[in-house]
Amino acid sequence: MINEGHEIAVRIRGLREASGHSCQEVATETGVTLATYMRYETGAEDAPLSYLSVLAAFYKVEVTALLTGGDAHARMFHVTRKGGGPVVERRHVYHYEALGARFAGKAMEPFIVTVGPALETLHLNTHPGQEFNYVLNGRLRVSVGGRETVLEPGDSIYFDASVPHGMRAEDGVEATFLAVITA
Repeated sequence: MINEGHEIAVRIRGLREASGHSCQEVATETGVTLATYMRYETGAEDAPLSYLSVLAAFYKVEVTALLTGGDAHARMFHVTRKGGGPVVERRHVYHYEALGARFAGKAMEPFIVTVGPALETLHLNTHPGQEFNYVLNGRLRVSVGGRETVLEPGDSIYFDASVPHGMRAEDGVEATFLAVITA
């Protein structure tokens, strides 16, 4: 399992330093304040997965480089065995397993996401592209653009990811869903 808090912050800083950009340039180009960027680069705050996608696009690298420190090499196909994808823990209740981490040149990022029951508020985020979520188990409250719905196992939602959105598990039970995010 990856302890991304510190390791991803080190990779973020390393990419910036290698590229010769200032912190202010990266913050401006990726749409966050300098203070927010600095919290991500120092590891004082975990960068949301959506922001890691924006950073990866800015640096023209795969998200895999930020998540794992490695490069994706598979070009025809890559199999991720059950439980075998790189794991990222976010905000202490979000658990992401990257399913396509080793495939190079991805047009989408697939994840199995588990949301723990401890989250009481919906944390909203935005990112470029579109997103598809398919609930595998549990009940998931989803908010997109201020409209909320509860999804049951077998339900799915497809939305414009540039619209503020967030999810949380319902009924005090964790929920697991397949998330596919496009660039």
